[in-house]
Amino acid sequence: MASDEGLPSQFGIGLGDLRDLMEIRGIEAQEKVAEVGGTQEICRRLASSPINGLTGSKADLELRRQVYGANVIPPKPPKTFLMLMWEAIQDVTLIILQVAALVSLILWLVTKYSSGDDHDEEDDEEHGWIDSVAILVSVVVVVLVTAFNDYTKERQFRGLQSRIEGEHNFCVIRGGEVRQIPVSEIVVGDICQIKYGDLLPADGILLQSNDLKIDESSLTGESDHVKKSENTDPMVLSGTHVMEGSGKIVVTAVGINSQSGIIFALLGAAAEETEKEKPKKNKVEPVKPETPRVMKRDEEAGMRPVISNSHQTAVRDGRPPPIPEEAPIPKEKVEDKGHEKSVLQAKLTKLAIQIGYAGTAIAVLTVVIMFVRFSVLTYVIDGKEWHIKDAQKFVTFIITGITVLVVAVPEGLPLAVTLSLAYSVKKMMKDNNLVRHLDACETMGNATAICSDKTGTLTTNRMTVVQSYVCGSNRKTTPNYGDLPPHVADVLVHAIAVNCAYTSRVLPPDNPGELPKQVGNKTECALLGFIRDMGKDFGQIRDRIPEESFTRVYTFNSVRKSMSTVIPRQGGGYRLFTKGASEMILKKCAYVYGKDGKIEKFPRESQDRLVSDIIEPMACDGLRTIAVAYKDFVPHKAEENEVLSEGDPNWDDEDNIVKDLTCVCIVGIEDPVRPEVPDAIKKCQRAGITVRMVTGDNVNTARSIAQKCGIVKPGDEYLILEGKEFNQRIRDSNGEVQQHLIDKVWPKLRVLARSSPTDKYTLVKGIIDSKVNENREVVAVTGDGTNDGPALKKADVGFAMGIAGTDVAKEASDIILTDDNFSSIVKAVLWGRNVYDSIAKFLQFQLTVNVVAVIVAFIGACAVSSSPLKAVQMLWVNLIMDTLASLALATEMPTPDLLLRKPYGRTKPLISRTMMKNILGQAIYQLVVIFSLLFIGDKLLDIDNGTTITEPSTHMTMIFNTFVMMTLFNEINARKIHGQRNVFKGIFTNPIFYVIWILTAGLQIVIVQCGGLAFSTYPLRLEEWMWCLVFGVGALIWGQVVTTVPTRTLPKLLSWGRGHPEQYTDVVPLGEEGYDADAEKRRSAGQILWIRGLTRLQTQVIGGELQERLIPVPYSKSSTDQAIRVVNAFRQGLDTRYGERSNPSIAAVLQKQASLSKRLSQTSSIEYADNYPYEVSAPEFERLSSRSHTETAV
Repeated sequence: MASDEGLPSQFGIGLGDLRDLMEIRGIEAQEKVAEVGGTQEICRRLASSPINGLTGSKADLELRRQVYGANVIPPKPPKTFLMLMWEAIQDVTLIILQVAALVSLILWLVTKYSSGDDHDEEDDEEHGWIDSVAILVSVVVVVLVTAFNDYTKERQFRGLQSRIEGEHNFCVIRGGEVRQIPVSEIVVGDICQIKYGDLLPADGILLQSNDLKIDESSLTGESDHVKKSENTDPMVLSGTHVMEGSGKIVVTAVGINSQSGIIFALLGAAAEETEKEKPKKNKVEPVKPETPRVMKRDEEAGMRPVISNSHQTAVRDGRPPPIPEEAPIPKEKVEDKGHEKSVLQAKLTKLAIQIGYAGTAIAVLTVVIMFVRFSVLTYVIDGKEWHIKDAQKFVTFIITGITVLVVAVPEGLPLAVTLSLAYSVKKMMKDNNLVRHLDACETMGNATAICSDKTGTLTTNRMTVVQSYVCGSNRKTTPNYGDLPPHVADVLVHAIAVNCAYTSRVLPPDNPGELPKQVGNKTECALLGFIRDMGKDFGQIRDRIPEESFTRVYTFNSVRKSMSTVIPRQGGGYRLFTKGASEMILKKCAYVYGKDGKIEKFPRESQDRLVSDIIEPMACDGLRTIAVAYKDFVPHKAEENEVLSEGDPNWDDEDNIVKDLTCVCIVGIEDPVRPEVPDAIKKCQRAGITVRMVTGDNVNTARSIAQKCGIVKPGDEYLILEGKEFNQRIRDSNGEVQQHLIDKVWPKLRVLARSSPTDKYTLVKGIIDSKVNENREVVAVTGDGTNDGPALKKADVGFAMGIAGTDVAKEASDIILTDDNFSSIVKAVLWGRNVYDSIAKFLQFQLTVNVVAVIVAFIGACAVSSSPLKAVQMLWVNLIMDTLASLALATEMPTPDLLLRKPYGRTKPLISRTMMKNILGQAIYQLVVIFSLLFIGDKLLDIDNGTTITEPSTHMTMIFNTFVMMTLFNEINARKIHGQRNVFKGIFTNPIFYVIWILTAGLQIVIVQCGGLAFSTYPLRLEEWMWCLVFGVGALIWGQVVTTVPTRTLPKLLSWGRGHPEQYTDVVPLGEEGYDADAEKRRSAGQILWIRGLTRLQTQVIGGELQERLIPVPYSKSSTDQAIRVVNAFRQGLDTRYGERSNPSIAAVLQKQASLSKRLSQTSSIEYADNYPYEVSAPEFERLSSRSHTETAV
């Protein structure tokens, strides 16, 4: 294999050669590696050592990045500020306002220069342009504010994304030491250790493997796990998941040169071409039949698009791959949690619909009345003829009507939602909650059930062996090596040192006096610590017996609940070491070491006696019990507990290999309950949330921990079940899970022990699908293992463990607990409820403003032929002040009181009776004050009547100023939504609120005193300002009166947004990403008109921009912003939206990648966590076997 030209002298293999090598699979790949000279030769050419790895020097690493590339996929450049401004200006209401203002300006110019001396007759003719220009300036300000918010949001979430990517570390060997480094620092030539649950960050070739199985569906679309080994298929690829086993690889390709990187780069180019060709979409030729796409009819038939490819991939397990075909997958089986709207989003959708109808009706009515009134007065009563300046009047009426619509639609609401969620996410990071999907934050506030793991979540995950049973003796302290018979002590030490993953280690503490550091699996660390306490060094044994010498490894998975390792035996033959859950291992034992280390037979009676006398008392003390055993295969005369084996045994026959073992030891491992957990669980129960423990541990251990945590209490009616009994109760005679049977179990179930991932998934699905209660249960689940993925996906909110969790679990989750602590979940509940309340506060404030402004504009138009609040003034109130108010009210800190109430539930109205009471009460007060000022204010305050003149007047300025003052003081009232009297409580804990309040008041003073013709204001005297302030402070006093009115006496009809939100979610399209052309055809023209008019509500609240730009926060290195775009582009190429205009460039990419792509599944993209069809059948589920720490018995 020739090296590339210009290659530095120390490297003997070039980038192109490595890329060619990595495109081959299976036996062919193994043969190609052998041709090159084997893995040792590849390592030599890459100037790397299979044992010691790279030296790690900066110069060497930098040179490798220059020659072979860095392990990053460059993100797509962010949208520029100008692009964001262009997007913001697309809002239909803003466009109409701009057009109307321009028309008004043109008509003014025409009137001014074409009507002779008429323009001198009226003073306002000189200044007729000001209204139009002021509206245009207001629109520019709104666009700038919106674009700035979007720009800030994008920067913030790119920063968050970078932080998450930076926290994804991987194990490499450098300078002979195992190190954890960020995946972006991995270079070609690195020696990486891979294990179950890892998301592979680069391409590589296996140097050594143990029972390795990989999920390559992200690249090939094959759902079966692929067995990998040095002798059959040594190639491992980036973006794939290790589902079982472990191994060691030499990295051969990184970043855009890796196989997934090549796809991303090609698809990115294709996506850009697609964008360029969009204007020509009508001219695009129909795609030829061979282009892999799914036609519209397939979608309607419930098919899921699957890309097929005719090129044969690697032979798997000796069988050829299945013939590619477009397999139909029933729609109901494909769950897409990410595109379901959350409870809040659904309720906001419903509210937007209702406001849209009301606002449109009032706006149209206002315009009609003003048209009719002007026409009757001018042409009928006064008998005047049509004049060009009348057209300007009509345009002014239209502008007023549009302004009413703008005021009616809560424009500040999307910003309030975004700010509240973004602010909460930022604060939650400090509370050890790394939020990957923004809507999970709000959903958590409605949680009614939490299914939690035990190990590491409820407990400290700092495990130590505190009890042991060896040679017939039960010991409460760790025995010394010399206290045990020599042959027993030797077997015990070797059994633990060799049969624990070599990635698990106990290291000396950083500082004297501290506890030793545990690295890797905590249960194995406890066993290794047990050896150290006996006075032996497990490191020396591992140096003597490296992993490369292992004959066979049966890695831990949720079915085995044990781990076994086979090594060559001195003198010939083999020795098998096994460890695992004590009850499981004892059943496979035929012998046991008795007193003085003598071999004794171990019949069933003795096993039962050992369980009742030793194991159950340990479990009742909350200890996890692990048994250690071994078995010898000898080629010569066999002893009593040995097996004669002249040749190699059939290692694939695991059942016969791992049986008739000799039990060496049983240990009891303590994992203390976290001190803060009992209090956190008490808070959950007080808040109406049921906590259930789902664990793989022994039922007695689980019961003991549940009692210590407070999950179960004496006197309560509850169920504690093992997985086996749970399945017997919920399945019918045919073995099918029945919902009515689950409904009999889950309400009282508090602990599920010895559970498999399937049981966890079944429980979560059963609770969510249950209709026992009026409100659907909202379920949160914690998980750390690869097999917890389905349960995490099915749950409303999935929590993955940041420390003990596998990459697979993290990618399937919504929130990552960076400290693996249950109390952090309680903080998530607190913040979730705070988000809901913050948005409710803003709604209470904004709707009061909207109701008053709309009614004033409407009645003003009817009574005095023009609105007392000018268009520019209403735009200031609505678009500027409400933007500031949304920032002020959305950033309130949560209070402990939030955990003293029950969850709101899915059917609770968004606007409660208390809130509606406050909205209507304040609206009545403000309307009374404004109309009093409008009709009799000139007499009361001894000022000139301003209703009959068009110039700015003191009268109209006072109405505007009083309205703003009342709104400002009502903003303080809006801080409380549950009828609390002290509206000032905690006001100084939120500096954002009082700074914005003072800023808004300051701006209002400037506008009134200096606004002049632009804002239609006349400077006020001190006395007039005092009157405005009195009316403003009156809103606070009136608020106390409104609070006195008992809420229970009000009819339930006053609440808004009641009922199941799902009923209202299918009538609004989800912006660009979820746009459904057929749905529009089904809607009436009226619905289409106003729905399109709520553009920003569509895109930001309901799920377009907000979901596309903010909600998905990737966990993995490969899920960069580029990945979002390219994978979306890839899917769109198949989607029905692109069914009639598929881009040939994407087809070309697919053909280029035919050897890899049967379909690009969700794994390596941001949407992985939103689209994976996780509702799998139980048999398919069992194939997803891997090491789940919660069920780890080793």
